[in-house]
Amino acid sequence: MLTATACNNAKPKEKPYKLSDEKGMYLEIMPNGSKYWRLKYRIGGKEKRLALGVYPEVSLAEARDKRDTARKQVSEGTDPGVAKQEAKRIAKIATANSFEAIAREWLDHMKHKWSEGHHTYTKRRFEAYVFPEIGNAPIAQINAPTLLSVARKIESKGTIETAHKVMNTCGQVFRYAVASGRCERDPVGDLKGAIKPRPAPKHMNALSEKDLPALLRKMDTYATEQGGELQTQYALQLLALTFVRTGELREATWDELDLDKAEWRIPAERMKMKAPHVVPLSQQALDVFRSLKEINGAYSWIFPGVRPSAAMSKNTALFALYRMGYRGRMTGHGFRAVASTILNEMGFDADVIERQLAHSERNKVRAAYHRTEYLPERRKMMQEWADYLDSKKAGAEVIPLRSSNA
Repeated sequence: MLTATACNNAKPKEKPYKLSDEKGMYLEIMPNGSKYWRLKYRIGGKEKRLALGVYPEVSLAEARDKRDTARKQVSEGTDPGVAKQEAKRIAKIATANSFEAIAREWLDHMKHKWSEGHHTYTKRRFEAYVFPEIGNAPIAQINAPTLLSVARKIESKGTIETAHKVMNTCGQVFRYAVASGRCERDPVGDLKGAIKPRPAPKHMNALSEKDLPALLRKMDTYATEQGGELQTQYALQLLALTFVRTGELREATWDELDLDKAEWRIPAERMKMKAPHVVPLSQQALDVFRSLKEINGAYSWIFPGVRPSAAMSKNTALFALYRMGYRGRMTGHGFRAVASTILNEMGFDADVIERQLAHSERNKVRAAYHRTEYLPERRKMMQEWADYLDSKKAGAEVIPLRSSNA
């Protein structure tokens, strides 16, 4: 019989050799110094060998336990080698059908439908909150109490809204698994009422019309009088003139612009709704873009970041508003709310405004019959909007049109 000392002291030789224990088990020492536990057994009249592990990761005592288990299987008519392969196969299937494996498969499936930012944030939420808790569990075995424990941990951090978002995306993964035949139902629905209610929604900060002129004047002097960067000043001016989303602006590239046609064509992959969007450019917006061309024309980004290979930081516009004294009063997204409110008051057609905002049509029937781009109407509206902003900066009183002129 072997001893632990004998196993430790076994030195490699030019060729593999064996140190026998008992009942068919032996330690095989390889020329490179590796040591493998083996079991020789017979079943169905054939001699076979079974790997029991690597020494010293598997100790002498552990190897004997594995040997005894295998010998019991042989006595019962089961081939331990076949049983081992079957266990590996089942484990592989379980791993392939784990929540994490299916969630990552679903994330890849959704990648082309989402913005890069949304895909990244969704994946990060899974990696932060879900995979450490239930990632290895077979998806078919996950039930509502298990999911509730995940939600409770998120709630304990004070992030109730995140708990709801995480469970909603988990539900999409379960439904994907149901559709692909890897589980029978989505247990997220059973959590209804068990998760703390969502907090009241916080709306994006946006100024009222009467406070707009002072902001516009401050924006025009951001670089000259307030120590800000010139390209940030131009970014703020374009947010006001075009009311695109901040991400759509800061990641813009020069090849999206046609200054001769006075158009900015944003490709579908950069839009929230994954549809291409045309922004008609007013004369004022064209002037800003031409000024930007003078300082940033050598780069591919219209708004390059500190490292020109990347776009401007997503918080640049927001921090500029803070610097001007508008913390808690205005955000980059707030220009969209301001424009929507005032243009509606000016009497422009709601469909034209919504199309310029690149909002999705919530009513599917209405959307099916409203696929026009309204480009002529939007060109007129965007120029009148730019003229309106100029008049407000100058201190003029602008009287809303109160009738559709789009």
